[in-house]
Amino acid sequence: MALFLSIDQSTSVTKGLVWDSEGRLLARADVPHRQLTNDLGWVGHDPVEILRNTLRAAALAVEKAAVRPEEIRAVGISNQRETAVCWDASTGEPVCEAVVWQCGRASQQCARLEAQGLADSVKAKTGLPLSPYFSAAKFAWMLENEPKAQRALARGTLRCGTVDAWLLWNLTGIFATEYSNASRTQLLNLDTLDWDAELAAAFGLTAECLPQIRMSDSFFGETTMGGLFPKPVPVHGVLGDSHAALYGNRCVRPGEAKVTYGTGSSLMMNAGPQRPKAREGVVTSLAWGVQHEVNYVLEGNVNYIGAVIQWLTQDVELLERASDAGRIAASVPSTNGVYLVPAFSGLGAPYFNDKVRAAFVGMNRSTKRAHLVRAAEECIAYQIADVAAALQAGEGPALRDLCADGGPTRDAFLMQLQADLLGLPIRISATEELSGAGAAFCAARGAGLAEEDEWFSHAAYREILPHMPREKAEEMMAGWRRAVELLAGGTL
Repeated sequence: MALFLSIDQSTSVTKGLVWDSEGRLLARADVPHRQLTNDLGWVGHDPVEILRNTLRAAALAVEKAAVRPEEIRAVGISNQRETAVCWDASTGEPVCEAVVWQCGRASQQCARLEAQGLADSVKAKTGLPLSPYFSAAKFAWMLENEPKAQRALARGTLRCGTVDAWLLWNLTGIFATEYSNASRTQLLNLDTLDWDAELAAAFGLTAECLPQIRMSDSFFGETTMGGLFPKPVPVHGVLGDSHAALYGNRCVRPGEAKVTYGTGSSLMMNAGPQRPKAREGVVTSLAWGVQHEVNYVLEGNVNYIGAVIQWLTQDVELLERASDAGRIAASVPSTNGVYLVPAFSGLGAPYFNDKVRAAFVGMNRSTKRAHLVRAAEECIAYQIADVAAALQAGEGPALRDLCADGGPTRDAFLMQLQADLLGLPIRISATEELSGAGAAFCAARGAGLAEEDEWFSHAAYREILPHMPREKAEEMMAGWRRAVELLAGGTL
């Protein structure tokens, strides 16, 4: 039986995962990396640390699976999206830390382009609103603020890519990316399916700075994973993590959707092989390119999901363990009018407001710790419900099936509240590692070593049904939206 290795390189940890040809997870190994933050709210990662952790996670996973390295037949990669890496091809060294997707340091670059009247063109071509959230503005920031980037650009040795491109370049020697990651840079034209020269120039980039775009199930070269494999193994599947989770959940038909709960969150719906009409508050990008065809998606991204509970635990120390959040939230019948708007670096979909900042709203003298924890749990479900409402508006495919994945799906309080606010059943996969599974299946299928029916024959789900009366759910959502409006400059 063929075995497959997938690397799930996420915002806080790099995972190595070993799978068999029927889609069963044999072993997983996690290697966390540092979050480089400062008083301005900037978030960075060390690209060299991520590369080192990728090799270590792969070796640990193979060892944990108790299999021989030579049994691995193909490698897949899923990665945190939008995080921008720039490096000098002549030295192989990054010009600075990676600018993480959460980081809003490139807001001035976006403001300047908006003042030049480019916002509408950016949205029309890329399906994305002009925002520091996406990679292009982060590249522009590095070019304007890092002398190493400027010197490499002048020499023609600057390479700009998302984390997948950085890993591929180091693992295989090939400077490439694929459609799902490319579509999140704000540089890909969704109609031509190629880099847009005018947009690249607007962000200060040249064509040679950007990787070649390939199908997600393409051959991306071979790797020994730093000497782990006795012979080079092909990399045959690369996807952005949210797209990989959509693929791993088998959401391959229009209207099928998934929500991934991680550090942030992505609610993504398959929109089919034709570019859909834009919907207010959500963006259009590419699901993937597989079997020589692309699929589009409609998506809303939320910046702070698991990171909210991480903040409560590690920073303000309201929780001893993140796993306590649901239990403490359920210990009180409501938040007693308290809402947490977790805009630590602005709000993502459907608001796209990078100026608003986080706050608890509605506290009084009777507010207790449990109310604050419950407000933190509820803000996660509110943000997802906001995105779902935006996906439901307008013409085109309607949301008809919702899968969920990620660590927070183990939180019974959160999952029930989410189903209640959405008014939809939620299907939760028994396989938690959906991003890694999607990348592994993409690699196995691309290598011609797995079939869809065989891979998904063991897939199992549990279903959470909504119980809350719709009037109560709508009342809670209305209170949440008033809190958001207050912080964004409105009034309660």
